[in-house]
Amino acid sequence: QVFPSQDPLDRADFNAVEYINTLFPTEQSLANIDEVVNKIRLKIRRLDDNIRTVVRGQTNVGQDGRQALEEAQKAIQQLFGKIKDIKDKAEKSEQMVKEITRDIKQLDHAKRHLTTSITTLNHLHMLAGGVDSLEAMTRRRQYGEVANLLQGVVNVLEHFNKYMGIPQIRQLSERVKAAQNELGQQILADFEEAFPSQGTKRPGGPSNVLRDACLVANVLDPRIKQEIIKKFIKQHLSEYLVLFQENQDVAWLDKIDRRYAWIKRQLVDYEEKYGRMFPQEWCMTERIAVEFCHVTRTELAKIMRTRAKEIEVKLLLFAIQRTTNFEGLLAKRFSGCTLADGTVKKPEVPPPSTNPFLEDETGTETDEIVIEKSDTDKPKKPKIPDNPFHGIVSKCFEPHLYVYIESQDKNLGELIDRFVADFKAQGPPKPNVDEGGAVLPSCADLFVYYKKCMVQCSQLSTGEPMIALTTIFQKYLREYAWKILSGNLPKTTSSSGGLTITSLLKEKEGSEVAKFTLEELCLICSILSTAEYCLATTQQLEEKLKEKVDASLVERINLSGEMDTFSIVISNSIQLLVQDLDAACDPALTAMSKMQWQNVEHVGDQSPYVTSVILHIKQNVPIIRDNLASTRKYFTQFCIKFANSFIPKFINHLFKCKPISMVGAEQLLLDTHSLKMVLLDLPSIGSQVVRKAPASYTKIVVKGMTRAEMILKVVMAPHEPPVVFVDNYIKLLADCSTDTFQKILDMKGLKRSEQSSMLDLFRQRLPAPPSGVENAGSLSLSAPTPEQESSRIRKLEKLIKKRL
Repeated sequence: QVFPSQDPLDRADFNAVEYINTLFPTEQSLANIDEVVNKIRLKIRRLDDNIRTVVRGQTNVGQDGRQALEEAQKAIQQLFGKIKDIKDKAEKSEQMVKEITRDIKQLDHAKRHLTTSITTLNHLHMLAGGVDSLEAMTRRRQYGEVANLLQGVVNVLEHFNKYMGIPQIRQLSERVKAAQNELGQQILADFEEAFPSQGTKRPGGPSNVLRDACLVANVLDPRIKQEIIKKFIKQHLSEYLVLFQENQDVAWLDKIDRRYAWIKRQLVDYEEKYGRMFPQEWCMTERIAVEFCHVTRTELAKIMRTRAKEIEVKLLLFAIQRTTNFEGLLAKRFSGCTLADGTVKKPEVPPPSTNPFLEDETGTETDEIVIEKSDTDKPKKPKIPDNPFHGIVSKCFEPHLYVYIESQDKNLGELIDRFVADFKAQGPPKPNVDEGGAVLPSCADLFVYYKKCMVQCSQLSTGEPMIALTTIFQKYLREYAWKILSGNLPKTTSSSGGLTITSLLKEKEGSEVAKFTLEELCLICSILSTAEYCLATTQQLEEKLKEKVDASLVERINLSGEMDTFSIVISNSIQLLVQDLDAACDPALTAMSKMQWQNVEHVGDQSPYVTSVILHIKQNVPIIRDNLASTRKYFTQFCIKFANSFIPKFINHLFKCKPISMVGAEQLLLDTHSLKMVLLDLPSIGSQVVRKAPASYTKIVVKGMTRAEMILKVVMAPHEPPVVFVDNYIKLLADCSTDTFQKILDMKGLKRSEQSSMLDLFRQRLPAPPSGVENAGSLSLSAPTPEQESSRIRKLEKLIKKRL
């Protein structure tokens, strides 16, 4: 089916019988059979007509297509013909244009060649005339006209560089060179005549001829200009070399001012007499000053080598100061453009530094050193002087700066000795005056002197002398640490009576406990604070030295050894404080271990030994905390070290308490809890401001004292049945050591026979709870214990809560 149709005849499942039955459903309908037949015949006829029309139409299409193809081919042939005509016409047009412009191009070339020839001839005329005039003016010494003419001739001669093969041009070029050489020799002779190298006085002086001669020298070979400058400056400074000869009295350092006064007069004299003779761009005033500096540096170096033994510190510093002042004066007056390296370094000068040490250089030197922490983040660059004349003369003093370094060594030695004497005379700082534990004033004095030396030395030199000074600094930092700080720490054998709290404490074996006085505690804290200040300031001093010194020497500055020395002083101070408090608590712990714990009949107030420990803590800790208020981290270190020392010692004494009754164990557990609470509150004990203890400290106390509580809980537990007791021990203590278990059994007062069977059982049960180490604390609350033991612990906890 090509097209959709509703005709039944077009259906795929057409059935003729069914179709006829639909046309004639009844017998009566057969009466219309003729009409139906006619309709079908008519339909057949129409279909035949349609088919015939379609077939005829197809035969005509082929013929039309061939005709259209023939027409297209003809059109293409016509198009090709037109394109060929256009191409032929274009070629003809191009040929015509070439013929028309051929003559014009020849005229253009002729014009260009003619213009070049005229220009060259004009230049040649100018050159020939200029050379003649130049030779004539040179003979007449008309330098004013020669200066302008010579520059023009040289410029014109450059146009003939490609024509040097022509004999006449080469001859003119040789005449120009000869004239230049003659001019150079003539000008030098004129200057020699006006300013003779040898003779008493200058017969000549500034003249217009010489001024014009300088303008000519600008155009000539640069060597002529350099020769003029060199001869003039040498002649100008000849008097200086005579006046300040090495054997003259004014040549020595104490009269160095006269050298600089002489050159100032000479420069003023030059400006008045010869200022207009030389072109301004020659910078003759600056050149004279620079040459004077070079000569002076050479002469001073020579005389100082000869008379090195006569150089004293004051004389050296006087000479350096006057010289640096003169160099500063030169920097204000001149730009430094004549220096070989002045213009190279100047653009690399960093922007003005905000370093407080650099700011202090122009301020008073009595101020205390204050090195801002923010400055440590700034880039470490050595100081580059803004002055281009820096060191142009003063460099000669550098080999002799060892005199200055030796002087500083001596001065610092005397300063340290004075600090020691002052400390002995004045004694330790008085406690409870203003703020305890203050930094020793001698420390600030030392660093103020260090700053003064560093600033002074950096102005003199930033090379090897700075390294030598750093070595001196290191030496006296170590001496200060040992003589002033470590040397004045109280000795642990100092005689001082300990406190006897009760008759129990009197039973301690040996002599009474040695305890530091209030003054000694304040002194230790003061030394600790001073050491911390020195440590921080030494670190910043190292950074400032690295900024001052030359970049190539930075690696040689290292004060880490001195910083370690101050760290050792801090550590020793903390250890002394810990040992003092620890030793004060020893009698109380000894008394605890000597008590008859098996005879305790009832649980009462905390034991006397606990009261004694708390009393010592309340006496020492507030003093130490107040004196270390400015160094909080070291007070925290003290607390941690004391806890790490006291708690293991307390547990060891706990093991010595044997045998222990049930009531005795309860009393010990109450005492242990009281000590735990005091230790947790140790950092802020006796303070009006309650501050939370550091987490690191709290963790140590909780871990250590919880172990002590667990030991007592195990002791309180009944040893029958043995399996339950052993399992309970492993869960509460998580300690696989048989020694510890043995000590627990001794505390319970078990017989040897019972202990051996219990130890065997303990060894058998050991592999069971390897993971109990990590969560011993959490298991302690849920550990299965007999009913009696459980009730006793609950009763004890209620008692503790009631007391708290």
